[in-house]
Amino acid sequence: MKEKIEILVQEVLGVIGIEANDVTIERPGDSTHGDYSTNVALVYGKKTGASPRELAGKLVEKILETPADYIEKIEIAGAGFTNFFLANEAIQSENAKEETTHITKYTDKKILVEHSSPNLFKPFHIGHLMNNIIGEFVTRATKIGGGSTTTISFPSDVSLGIAKAVFVLLEDKKEGKDVLALSDDEKIIAFGEAYRRGVAYFDEHPDEIEKAKEIARIIYDKKHQSETRELFERAKEINTAYFIKIISELGSAIQETIYESEAGERGQEIVLANTGEGKVFTKSEGAIVYVPDEERKDLHTAVFINSEGYPTYEAKDLGLIDLKFSKFNPDLSYFITDSEQTSHFKVVLDAGAKLGGEWGARVEKSVHVPHGRMLFKGQKMSSRLGGVPLALDVISVVEEEVRERAGEKTAHLSSDEKKKLEREIALSALRIAVLRAKPGMNINFDPDSSLSFEGDSGPYLLYTHARTASLLEKGKEKGYEVKFGNIPAGDLERALLHYELILKEATENLAPQKLVTYLFEVAQLFNGFYAVNQIITENKENSEHYLAVVKRVKTVLKDGLWVLGISAPDKM
Repeated sequence: MKEKIEILVQEVLGVIGIEANDVTIERPGDSTHGDYSTNVALVYGKKTGASPRELAGKLVEKILETPADYIEKIEIAGAGFTNFFLANEAIQSENAKEETTHITKYTDKKILVEHSSPNLFKPFHIGHLMNNIIGEFVTRATKIGGGSTTTISFPSDVSLGIAKAVFVLLEDKKEGKDVLALSDDEKIIAFGEAYRRGVAYFDEHPDEIEKAKEIARIIYDKKHQSETRELFERAKEINTAYFIKIISELGSAIQETIYESEAGERGQEIVLANTGEGKVFTKSEGAIVYVPDEERKDLHTAVFINSEGYPTYEAKDLGLIDLKFSKFNPDLSYFITDSEQTSHFKVVLDAGAKLGGEWGARVEKSVHVPHGRMLFKGQKMSSRLGGVPLALDVISVVEEEVRERAGEKTAHLSSDEKKKLEREIALSALRIAVLRAKPGMNINFDPDSSLSFEGDSGPYLLYTHARTASLLEKGKEKGYEVKFGNIPAGDLERALLHYELILKEATENLAPQKLVTYLFEVAQLFNGFYAVNQIITENKENSEHYLAVVKRVKTVLKDGLWVLGISAPDKM
């Protein structure tokens, strides 16, 4: 409908003698100002010499000469805004749609989304969970916008830190403690503990650091055969399987993987080939560095190859960009990381842009999407989760909160059904708590508000969706059809009208908070509607109309929640 009004306004402006290439049609902030509004009279009034209200008057006059049947009335407001009120039939027609389809900047484009990239010797922690939540939204946003989306992970499999962990595991083995003899869950914990112990050991014994560096050289050398290499490769396998399992439990899937070792090798080749006088990189004190242009005060000098000849994270990310575009040739490449890495990527992309050739386009197509940190409100959660909690520990604690709050409400469910529902509610609470804020913002997870069934929360949206499913089932049992009748549209139907508009804004701008806010609005309007209207009565015509409204609410909630990475159950 937005597109129809946009075309109509452009055509009428053309008749008036104004070539309008930029017509903005928006949803008014106040529903009393109509279903759609445009400020074209303010934009083009200045260019034509007419006052905005005068131009708006001409616009309305011309539209009304051949009125469109989908418009009930048009009003001029304020300094010259033009407000459109849709006819009841048009609102019902929009809300009767079975599917939502819209053209976006992703349509028919190849999209690459990199997220949930772990350190393979560390358990999946709260930072990875934040990353996954944002990454899954970006993945689904680009898919629903018509993109051909591939998800990729960039696990860290080589580093001095990992070498230190391998050193500890080898020392343990000498004492008869073989990490590979443990159970799968115990192995993951042991790997993470070995990483911590390795870092601590070499902090206390800096004079022994050459031992870790030797292991690092073995790790980097794929042709090397030894006990050290064998332990490293086995640990990499186990951690990779663990990562895939965790991602699956979160409702995500990673299709492709590029390891840090691969990217480091390629990045080193690129840096060495572009080092020297008049080139992108410069030798400095045995290392190879990138020095930004003097006017770029927002960038810092960065080491790309250290004095020992190893690629740094800067070189690895440069290599990753090359591998991504060489293998997938995406039209857009999104990568999700902690917001604290923003300055790092600005330097990498600035250096990449200077490499020439196709690198300019690669940098333009590479988009960094940051995520913030998750904090915990309330002594109970903070004390139980500690400093940097693991992702599954966070989910487990939230599930326990769900269990306590549900009480007897889930007594009718089987054990498996309860577990599934508890996981869905817990993940909805976490995802909504993160996605209701702009990406990059820190969030404070509060179990009291985030798990409430009566406030702006994930469980509240799930409960509302389940209520719509229950009503539709009851209507079906009574033999009623689902169809709109001759009843004027209210605030709920008018809000539902804008789902595609909000969805497009939220996905194209990667602004999940806009979609979350809209879903809360729909849920609140629906529950208000439900409170004053008896949906299923002996009045067949009214009931069938109300059920049509309910069906549209269910569709919008289910589809919108899916984009946010949330599964909406029909029963709760």
